[in-house]
Amino acid sequence: MTGELWIFAAFFTFVLAAVSVSGYVVWMRPARGPRTETAGIPAELSTEPSRNPTQTVLVDVFRSIGEKFPGVKGEKNPHRKHLWTAGYRWPSAVAVFYGIKCGAALLLAGIAGIAALAMKNSGAGMLLPVLCAGAFGFMIPDRVLASRIRSRTRRLRTALPPALDLMVLGLEAGQSLDQSIADASRGLRRTYPELSAEFAQLYMELGAGHLRADAFRNLAIRTGEPELRKLTNLLIDSDRFGSSLAPALKTHSKYLRTRFRQQAQEAARKVGVKLIFPVFFLIFPSVLLVTLGPACIMMYTQLQVLLK
Repeated sequence: MTGELWIFAAFFTFVLAAVSVSGYVVWMRPARGPRTETAGIPAELSTEPSRNPTQTVLVDVFRSIGEKFPGVKGEKNPHRKHLWTAGYRWPSAVAVFYGIKCGAALLLAGIAGIAALAMKNSGAGMLLPVLCAGAFGFMIPDRVLASRIRSRTRRLRTALPPALDLMVLGLEAGQSLDQSIADASRGLRRTYPELSAEFAQLYMELGAGHLRADAFRNLAIRTGEPELRKLTNLLIDSDRFGSSLAPALKTHSKYLRTRFRQQAQEAARKVGVKLIFPVFFLIFPSVLLVTLGPACIMMYTQLQVLLK
């Protein structure tokens, strides 16, 4: 009976883990297939993800699970803005995210239940770990999403100086601001795909007839990055007062590089302080053991001889 229980537990754990992890990875990293031009928008500026049939089936499964939650389709759902900031903006992103949360909760709850059965617990002794594991699994995707938001905003911040350089080159060559944004998006597509997609979305909004100020503000709201908000304020003010944009962008690019260099120098100076604790608690005791250990052993043996 015990062997059958362990076989069932292993099979159940393997199936849940395979489905949940593969679905999560597939949704977080959609395949990039060939893109076509639609509505006069260049193919390089498309921001909608494409998936193969297997990925589509897995995403549909998670979406069907997530749609059962109340408030998924509401515009004021707090997870919608977080997903926008992380770069997931298709209509079913919130439903798929809730489906992943439910799948992770069921996976950990199932593992906890199997462990409780193996330990021959029953009643409250089995219910409590199952509930705790399910709640923990339900919260794990939120932590992962927050981590992806931080990493994405960091990549956006790093990509700003070269993007400004490309825009300055286009403006000084006589291009309009819209065309310079499109060229910057194409130039950043391989090295900085996140900022390239943001500029692509901005270019499409400008081409769709949105006011420039509204399109720039939407860029700042979507990303949630303070440096991009400063850039959008610069673009809005330059467009409002009719000032020359290329020198302003060049100065802003120089300011960003200087600030990033200062932040890197500050982080480098903090390394010495941060190394005090591992050196004192980990390395220093080992050095004392290696250097003073043989001397202590010799003193102990010599004292034993003298006491005899």
